[in-house]
Amino acid sequence: MAEAERIIGTPDTPDADRDGQETAGTDGTAAETGRPRGKRRVAVLFAVAAFAYALDLISKMIVVAKLEHHEPIEIIGDWLRFEAIRNAGAAFGFGEAFTVIFTVIAASVIVVIIRLARKLYSLPWSIALGMLLGGALGNLTDRIFRSPGVFQGAVVDFIAPKHFAVFNLADSAIVCGGILIVLLSFRGLDPDGTVHKD
Repeated sequence: MAEAERIIGTPDTPDADRDGQETAGTDGTAAETGRPRGKRRVAVLFAVAAFAYALDLISKMIVVAKLEHHEPIEIIGDWLRFEAIRNAGAAFGFGEAFTVIFTVIAASVIVVIIRLARKLYSLPWSIALGMLLGGALGNLTDRIFRSPGVFQGAVVDFIAPKHFAVFNLADSAIVCGGILIVLLSFRGLDPDGTVHKD
């Protein structure tokens, strides 16, 4: 976990000149502290995660109740349809023989994101990590509570584009969060709000 934090570029201690850090007014009083700003970023992270998790959970409940064991529903001709399947592998049906390993990886990602949350001072990073957290929680819930057993459960997938693997909203949140992180990294924006140039 410490290695993941190092790679992601988050320092252990916020810099003194970070955006939102305490500044003194003309009368010598503190105008604003970095802690409230950091807390707002953490609130955004968990709000995005909760929203993504809720959407994934509700969609899967509807799919299991209304679509499983029924004919697929065509949304845009044969280009996009809803088709309920159970996926024991990773995102997009990869690696079905390693369900337990993917469960451990998902749990580890969640722990790392929660640890990084206390160091967040960047709104875009809060959104990106929130999507990752919500998606990981959504699929981890399936791994724990669905058959065939704890930590071996099959994930409910239902979004089936033509010539592509079937996936769910949790997978979408994870992919979108990952793409945003890559873009932020290319721009040199760190989770603590600082900008670096290589």
